[in-house]
Amino acid sequence: MAEMTPEEIKTKKPYLEWGLTQKEYDYICDELLQRLPNYTETGLFSVMWSEHCSYKKSKPVLRLFPTKNERVLQGPGEGAGIVDIGDGLAVVFKAESHNHPSAVEPYEGAATGVGGILRDIFSMGARPVASLDSLHFGELTDARTKYLVNGVVAGIGGYGNCMGIPTVGGEMTFDECYRGNCLVNAMSVGLMEQKDMQKGRAAGVGNAVIYVGAKTGRDGIHGATFASSDFSDEKETQRSAVQVGNPFMEKLLMEACLKLTHDHKDWLVGIQDMGAAGIASSSCEMASKANSGLVLELDKVPQRESEMSAYEIMLSESQERMLLCVHKGYEEKVINLFKDFELEAVVIGRVTDDGQYLLKHHGQVVCDIPVKTLTDDVLEEPSQEKVPKRLLKAKEMPQWVPTITEPKQTLLELLQQPTIASKEMFTQTYDSQVRTSTVLGPGSDAGVIRVRKTNKALAMTTDGNGRFIYLDPKIGGQMAVAEACANIISSGALPLAMTDCLNYGDPNDPEIYYELHHSVAGMAQACEVFDTPVISGNVSLYNETNGEAIYGTPMVGMVGLIEDVTRIIPSTVKNAGDALYLVGPKTKADFSGSEIQKMQTGKIFGTLNELDLSNLNKVMKQLLTAMQTGLVTSSHDASEGGLGVCLAETLFNSELGAKVTLNLSSSEFFSETPGRFIVSVPQNKRTEFEKTLGTAQSFLGEVDSVPKLAVTLTDAEFEVEVSEAQKLWEEAIPCLMKSKD
Repeated sequence: MAEMTPEEIKTKKPYLEWGLTQKEYDYICDELLQRLPNYTETGLFSVMWSEHCSYKKSKPVLRLFPTKNERVLQGPGEGAGIVDIGDGLAVVFKAESHNHPSAVEPYEGAATGVGGILRDIFSMGARPVASLDSLHFGELTDARTKYLVNGVVAGIGGYGNCMGIPTVGGEMTFDECYRGNCLVNAMSVGLMEQKDMQKGRAAGVGNAVIYVGAKTGRDGIHGATFASSDFSDEKETQRSAVQVGNPFMEKLLMEACLKLTHDHKDWLVGIQDMGAAGIASSSCEMASKANSGLVLELDKVPQRESEMSAYEIMLSESQERMLLCVHKGYEEKVINLFKDFELEAVVIGRVTDDGQYLLKHHGQVVCDIPVKTLTDDVLEEPSQEKVPKRLLKAKEMPQWVPTITEPKQTLLELLQQPTIASKEMFTQTYDSQVRTSTVLGPGSDAGVIRVRKTNKALAMTTDGNGRFIYLDPKIGGQMAVAEACANIISSGALPLAMTDCLNYGDPNDPEIYYELHHSVAGMAQACEVFDTPVISGNVSLYNETNGEAIYGTPMVGMVGLIEDVTRIIPSTVKNAGDALYLVGPKTKADFSGSEIQKMQTGKIFGTLNELDLSNLNKVMKQLLTAMQTGLVTSSHDASEGGLGVCLAETLFNSELGAKVTLNLSSSEFFSETPGRFIVSVPQNKRTEFEKTLGTAQSFLGEVDSVPKLAVTLTDAEFEVEVSEAQKLWEEAIPCLMKSKD
């Protein structure tokens, strides 16, 4: 297609389809450049000023997050965040969304989401050691949802397994609001020696800009713009915005980059992944952070398709590519290093000191603009917000309480709800044991891996429940962080820090912007209390299909530290005769947004009870102290399905049972009050455990050698065979996936 002239661009306004507003285009012409931008320049502004790259809508909200404490070595602003874990070591982690691409092409969308987040980790100088995911789909009764689930799961497994990185945890939920716009969030965790830390910088006049990895094609052009607009049925065919991955090449790229950063760091100035907006974002961000300029020769960019324009080369999001800034004189050494891994490495430019972003193609200057105009001069967009009408109506309605006549039957039905039921059908697609460092894998409260050559371990989790954001954004935001902390604590780890994926609808809708603002405010408040700063993350807005938005769904990815690997706590009971305790706040009527509400009514409604964050933090730290002193044998946090589901799950795969008495009614047995745990304690340590937890614990009963769950409530007694409950829990999703309905 012939490129439009600057005058034609002004007249025909293609930039409106590329994501620039008229106000932004006029500001670029009149204030920043004081001339009309050409075709390539307009394309660069459109991707770099997209929400996905610039956060122009979300920046005011993101500033609410705490981002520092004494452990944080690198916060937001680089490829991933870095946290000190002692002994000169650091954990590196980040999460990324790939929602729209996965809705269009689920296998490649999910696979390249995994590939992209892995590059963020090893670009920091860290070796990826674990992956997690957070997946949210429509109901499993829908044929298209089944297709998406199968494709996404296969893509995650297909890429991660080839890379030799275990997938140790994650979550999967099902709600109608995600039918047209599934959420595919990937998290990666890496380990490194602190001395090997890298940053994305292009500094030093005359230093080389080197392109390494796969050739550039036309896949993924305007992927960042695609991710920064509403979705519709017409866009389901927009496959050009979806990248195609090659995990075998990425494995070579990872090993080459790690060899460079670990063994030859004196050659290197900076390194950055070519993610969203490809060469454009990586190069101008590296220059901007160093207050430098760049000259790039686009003819030298390795290309796998003929006659690519400058616009296409710069905006392509082809996978498995990195950009390096290398000290002058070391170019051939770097090129030869990558050649040893059968990878291309080509000098495509040089660093300058004039702050200009100069691109040449076929002997012509196709871009000559200040670097900062692409990165720093983005117009932040103030947003209107108003309280959603549903929240005002909910306050006027009485709280819903379930009617339960047969608690045993209710428990068995809840265990078969897709969000609660076993996900083994999907997680068995992933290799969770590769590299043999995995202690606890999928199905545990948190994934846990050993830190080799030390006595430490890392716990990690992903958590997000959009239902609670829908009912109360602020409290829902607090609950997302509290649930992640509970999962980390339950495994015996101290929560260190978190990353996030903020998945919401169109921020131009005042009610949706209200959700974004107030849920982040709630998350930030919880982060302060739990001392879990946000060190990296991702914003994914415009998650709507045909005008219907998802539930606002902030995913919290959290990592915790276990100082002694002998104190890792499983979620399954271990010994007959151990005492069972309920730890945490008093159970309240927390049924709004619960699994039992959805199961009995098919809807989500009501208001949420306030959280006492300080008390939750206090109790969790007390429980962690008990774990670290050897008082706890197992721990499982109560979330979806309440204590009923929690008790059943803690018995699965144990060949044991339990006899418990709870001072709760049949309905309260399924309440979802946050921050509660079922823990098992050796009989000879009960006194010390009760002293450590004080009033935050209550004795329930004992683990039994007979594999039955016997429950006495204030209004009912029942007994269920553990094998029967586990069979229903395990078979629910396979049955739904096979169903033709």
